[in-house]
Amino acid sequence: MRATLIYGAGDVRVEDVPDPRLHEPTDAVVRVLRSCVCGSDLWPYGAKEHAAEGDRIGHEFLGVVEEVGSEVSGLGRGDVVVAPFVWADNTCDFCTEGLQTSCRHGGQWGAPGVDGGQGEAVRVPQAQGTLVKLPVGEDSALLPSLLTLSDVFPTGHHCAVTAGVGPRTTVTVVGDGAVGLSAVLAAKRLGAERIILMGRHTDRTDLGREFGATDVVAERGAEGVEKVKELTGGDGTHAVLECVGLKPALETAFGVVRDGGVVSRVGAPQYSDVPMDGGLFMRNITLTGGVAPARAYIEELLPDILDGKVEPGRVFDRAVGLDEVPDGYQAMADRKALKVLIRP
Repeated sequence: MRATLIYGAGDVRVEDVPDPRLHEPTDAVVRVLRSCVCGSDLWPYGAKEHAAEGDRIGHEFLGVVEEVGSEVSGLGRGDVVVAPFVWADNTCDFCTEGLQTSCRHGGQWGAPGVDGGQGEAVRVPQAQGTLVKLPVGEDSALLPSLLTLSDVFPTGHHCAVTAGVGPRTTVTVVGDGAVGLSAVLAAKRLGAERIILMGRHTDRTDLGREFGATDVVAERGAEGVEKVKELTGGDGTHAVLECVGLKPALETAFGVVRDGGVVSRVGAPQYSDVPMDGGLFMRNITLTGGVAPARAYIEELLPDILDGKVEPGRVFDRAVGLDEVPDGYQAMADRKALKVLIRP
């Protein structure tokens, strides 16, 4: 089959790889219907050291079950399923606590010996605990939105939940990428009273307004902090959802959070230290967030997509075939595309 491999910074190729097959009785083989490029894929795309052999890549996909192992129940050939961005047994103590990202028997897509999601098919370890059956057909118009359940929508939701977003909450979202826009949608869904989106790309912030943002702040740094303070009577907002992963974004988040408020970060951190000094301590600021246990949220978020109450799939603004995936990476790196959908 054909699949995407990354050899180094700027070097993504689509090549022939061995067809997936069952290795363990807990495995399944899934034919991919839709996959996508994640903003976090851009970090290795921009900085990975070159290697003679490529690594499989891609951690968001949905598809059709082609084969299941002897110990897999509840799934069968022909089922349309979505996979969260890590695989897990969904039965260990961490999983039952809603932390499938720490599953004792789980792992990451694209790890050695594990397929990546950006290909024609995937061997799914721990299939019964990982895959969620979807009540749609292979040609459903909902596939783009259902694909977001793999990562970006639950990540935005996790950011809002860990920040304590609810009715009467004021929220600032830092970042207008796909995760930031998903965080806007999640905050709106949870009843946030006011949602300030910090972003400077008009096409993205326009979508953010449609998702529920009440205000947009295009300024950055100290100027952006001052603008948010002006909008909130000098106080800042109860919750700040940091969806970028860069230190300046985190510093902005600390600058716009209200005393006693919460900063939640879900942008993959590209920094090693967190600037929480005595001033933040005296203001009783809480820092939370982390990698989203997407599997814990899929059943909760799925009905609103099926009912058309939310359309998170609108974050996809470009679609490519598998052979065009390298162009999709470049388009996202050049900020010419928000999020690229892949149709193998």
